[in-house]
Amino acid sequence: MKVTERISKGQILSIEILPPSRGQSIDEIYQVLDSLMIFPINFINVTRHAPQMTYLELSDRIIKVPKVKRPGTVGLTAALMNRYKIDVVPHVLCFGMDKYQIEDMLIDLHLIGVENVFVIRGEYEDSTESEDKDTYKHAVDLVRQISRMNNGEYLYPCENAQPTDFCIGVAGYPEKHFESPNLQEDLKHLKEKIDSGANYVITQMVFDFDVYRDFVEMSRELGIKVPIIPGIKPIVNLKSIYSIPKKFFVNIPHAFLLQMQQARSPKEEFEIGTKFMAKLAERLLSFGAPGIHIFTMGKGQSTKALMEAVFGRGG
Repeated sequence: MKVTERISKGQILSIEILPPSRGQSIDEIYQVLDSLMIFPINFINVTRHAPQMTYLELSDRIIKVPKVKRPGTVGLTAALMNRYKIDVVPHVLCFGMDKYQIEDMLIDLHLIGVENVFVIRGEYEDSTESEDKDTYKHAVDLVRQISRMNNGEYLYPCENAQPTDFCIGVAGYPEKHFESPNLQEDLKHLKEKIDSGANYVITQMVFDFDVYRDFVEMSRELGIKVPIIPGIKPIVNLKSIYSIPKKFFVNIPHAFLLQMQQARSPKEEFEIGTKFMAKLAERLLSFGAPGIHIFTMGKGQSTKALMEAVFGRGG
């Protein structure tokens, strides 16, 4: 089922997971998901990583090559669909492939029955951008390509081309993308993605209800009418409160920080963090958010505790 179709029936719950690292098995992911599927999860998002330039030592020379730390997005998507009989939403990145390779990936996803994709620009881990004219620099360009495929228009000429039917999700940044000068300018780029064919938005992780509410109101004033799903992440230790803002450019409410600083043990930190995020999730749902999207980062214990607090044991 498409994300937008499911939202029309009621609020949704989705989670986001990472593919296994190169050379690792899928078993750990199964163990985490097996413990979470007792909850009313509607969609599983599978991330995709842009390549990191690295040096590979051959017998006669050393070469610089791109390496994806966590390949396997398409394979993991198919495996999860087969094991859990659930809709899986793979991420499709601008970086790491040219537009022709992206089209091939999208065809693969269409053939295995994927109905939803999530489009993001992505980042090279060493901040190196490709100069290839066939490589996209902005997510809106990839949204346009998928929209054309949905109309039966492929990069290569095709006779009797059948259209794809992807529901397209894109990222929104309630505290603005770190490269944008301000939120108003960033929202213009979000509207451009919507106008180009995107069907719904998942926000960068938020930890403050007012931040999400204000973002939705500003988006609506600009004419963005699609569902805006808030993204949240379990925080269950003080270390994360300091590390997450550096990596994701988000703010942690001061009251939450003070509570965590006053915790006397890791167990108390876990309980305080779970309670705070559960209250946030409940407030977002009461406000009328289309649902919630949980960034699990493969952490099953904290995600399960959060879901139990919001939905009860086993939904």
